[in-house]
Amino acid sequence: MATDINIVVLVGRLTRESDLKYTNSGTAVCKFSLAVNRRKRTGDKWEDEVSFIDVVLWGKSAEALHPYLDKGKQVSIAGELRQSRWEQDGLSRSKIEVIANTVELLGGQGNSQQSGNSYNSNQGSARQSSYSSKPRTEDASQNKAPESNQESKVPSFNGPEEFDDEDIPF
Repeated sequence: MATDINIVVLVGRLTRESDLKYTNSGTAVCKFSLAVNRRKRTGDKWEDEVSFIDVVLWGKSAEALHPYLDKGKQVSIAGELRQSRWEQDGLSRSKIEVIANTVELLGGQGNSQQSGNSYNSNQGSARQSSYSSKPRTEDASQNKAPESNQESKVPSFNGPEEFDDEDIPF
């Protein structure tokens, strides 16, 4: 029996500011839309074909990255596709979104500094390069959850020589 695979990797630019909300249980949900270009040849001309893809980021990664997910920001996304189905006005509806597991901030936009930040929601840790982005300022009237530690660091690791032979599980 074959195993199914559902892996998506995208690089594109945000089409709007990210939207951070919280579920009734207090879990953070950050939603944004990504524009991904594909070059195609029509006759002797090259044209860009744009796909607009909705992305959902959950939990602490949503809280940590929300201030940096500005319109026009280039990001790399790794995750999986999820299809939601519902009925509206007697019609069956569906929507496919990318549930992001890893988001990496790639390029800057015209009015901000370049960054190389990433967040892996599976590991719950942030990596930050020597560049940093300035988070956008929030309107005080918006609902916000308590501030989380957005600058958690990955523990330093100097290589395999730090382990004894008994520590390595394989």
